[in-house]
Amino acid sequence: MSVLMKARRMMGFDTRKDEYAFEKDASVGHISATRVAETWVKTTCGYCSVGCGMLVGVRDGKAVTARGNPEHPVNRGKLCPKGLSEHHILTAPGRAKQPLLRKNGKLVPVSWEEALDTMVERIGAVQRKYGDNALGVVGTGQLVTEECYTLGKLVQLGFRTRNNDGNTTLCMASAVAGYKMSFGSDGPPGSYEDMETADVVLLIGSNIADNHPILCQRLERNESRTLIVVDPRVTKTAMMADVHLPVKPRSDIALINGIAHILIREGLIDRDYIEQHTSGYDEFAEFVSTFTPRHVAKITGLSEAKIEEVALLYGRAKAAFIGWTMGVNHSTQGAVTVTAINNLALMTGNIGRVGASPFSITGQCNAMGTREAGFTSGLPGYRKFENPQDREDLARIWNVDVDRIPTARGLAYPDIIEGAVTGKIKALWFIATNPVVSFPNYSVLEQALRSVEFLVVQDGFYPTPTAEFADLVLPAAIWGEKEGTFTNSERRVNKVNRIVAPPGEARADFDIFLDIAGRLGVREELFAGWSTTRDAFNEWRRVSAGRMCDYSGLSWEQIEEQGGIQWGGKRLYEDGVFNTPDGRARLYSVPWEPFLEQPNSEYSFVLNTGRTVEHWHTRTKTSQVAMLESMVPNAWLEMNPADAARLDLRSHDRVTVISRRSSVKDIELRITGIVAPGQVFMPFHFAESNSNLVTLGAFDPISREPNFKQCAVRVERSVAR
Repeated sequence: MSVLMKARRMMGFDTRKDEYAFEKDASVGHISATRVAETWVKTTCGYCSVGCGMLVGVRDGKAVTARGNPEHPVNRGKLCPKGLSEHHILTAPGRAKQPLLRKNGKLVPVSWEEALDTMVERIGAVQRKYGDNALGVVGTGQLVTEECYTLGKLVQLGFRTRNNDGNTTLCMASAVAGYKMSFGSDGPPGSYEDMETADVVLLIGSNIADNHPILCQRLERNESRTLIVVDPRVTKTAMMADVHLPVKPRSDIALINGIAHILIREGLIDRDYIEQHTSGYDEFAEFVSTFTPRHVAKITGLSEAKIEEVALLYGRAKAAFIGWTMGVNHSTQGAVTVTAINNLALMTGNIGRVGASPFSITGQCNAMGTREAGFTSGLPGYRKFENPQDREDLARIWNVDVDRIPTARGLAYPDIIEGAVTGKIKALWFIATNPVVSFPNYSVLEQALRSVEFLVVQDGFYPTPTAEFADLVLPAAIWGEKEGTFTNSERRVNKVNRIVAPPGEARADFDIFLDIAGRLGVREELFAGWSTTRDAFNEWRRVSAGRMCDYSGLSWEQIEEQGGIQWGGKRLYEDGVFNTPDGRARLYSVPWEPFLEQPNSEYSFVLNTGRTVEHWHTRTKTSQVAMLESMVPNAWLEMNPADAARLDLRSHDRVTVISRRSSVKDIELRITGIVAPGQVFMPFHFAESNSNLVTLGAFDPISREPNFKQCAVRVERSVAR
């Protein structure tokens, strides 16, 4: 703003009346004149996994406003701040608009022809020299399902590399692994409406008020429920709770086993259900017999009385719902923690009926779609690499030799990065993900990015921290610029519609994939006759037919008309039959182990990381939205008053967080009782204050999900007062 304009406003000559003028919109009544729409487009939000229905207003070919769809069953007209401002990302200044190729050390604009020719040529050269599996691909839960499906076929059957994974491994892999271990298959068993009907809702490591705010609306409709929140922090969700259990970090397994111990002791178990529908109970009961209230109290920091109270509340409920998110998943014990949660549901029969479910609340808008249709940790349609019949079924549908389909999954995301460091992976292709901010232990990631011979970053935004390492940047369309489906946490398939055209030369990921397939010479073999994502959807319907995630009876038109459709119905396992060889769910004995990097005299704090409601993941999108960025422009560190007094620190001091790996410098200190003594918390969204400089590079041995939540740090004042 010029000095003259500022002066005119201060003196009252410029009242900005055009900016603040109101007009009457036919659909919503009086509204800012800048937000009056000519047409409204139905779609689904592209941020988190709740899957809110939206109406986006368009005028003169531009999206000018957004509001919740009052007819959509998920959100019934409500939206969080990110959803209400989502249309702004379509005209954000940081959009990627043209392909860029590194020449003489600099990224310079090139044509699509040169970009894709170079990509196929360079990756081909790497594979001829080092083998097909020298290519690693990391996709995302931000693509529509039709694109996830297309990418999987392209990577596994076109490029013929097994090393294909997604950024969903950083958030949901442990939930997937835990469901498979307990039930024989992925797939959240319940629905959001179970939160509205349960007697008891137990949330473990789940701050839905910040991470999935519309679910709080669903929960608040259940006025008779008892809400129990298990979380080391006094989160916004904990503030809503009837009972808050501020457990010590990573003690949730002990608590869950302790609850199971009390349920067995008090006879608050469903013996008929256990006998008819589960296996492993006797061994499990013997195992948890040692998790007495006294033992669990020592581990968790809770009182014996509080542990007893919570166990009895859960055990006496007519219908009990357990929900969890990253507080459980982000751990080296994430997968087995999920099985421990499932144990509680199985031993009390709280699964497959109204109000009763062990329910993983997913992260990204289409993480579920990647799990169903992707070709990463499993074959499309919840099939298994190691199952010969599954491979033969797909080979027949695709009309390819069965030997083309791998018999085992390739490297998971963390192992792809490690492979790049060790020289096993020589080329990387990242699609709609920003690992420089989102991947743990940044120094290892940086080494990986600098070690490969060719790095492709395909994204809707430029520049991004990851794109700065790229040899090739492909500009992609984003939400609002393409068509397809998302699947939300409750297995509801929702329609996603194109609102506007992508900017500049940006292209839909689907079109990029088909163009690459043509250059590889596999387009007619793998994608014969395809031109739109509807073609991919129709093939996916055939691939999923007869599977648990069966789309065969769905059409885009049905999905849109009905406000989404849940595959499998409202609840899975209503008949008590599970996807295991004997049809029984498994009860697992899960030992409690302390987290890996314990605090000591040099690094005396446990660092916890998480989200804030205003931002999304690495802020690639939300930092471009002025309303959101102005609310939370910078990272901060939370510290308990007792610790601040001990260190002679005051609110708003600038501090540095130091771990054994690196440091995060010069962030604002917030002194608050939200965190317990000995613990600190910071949000992970900010590239400028990247929490993953200090986080631990440790991963779940089963799911390969990172342990983002606990590492030892110390805190120092950055500058003298």
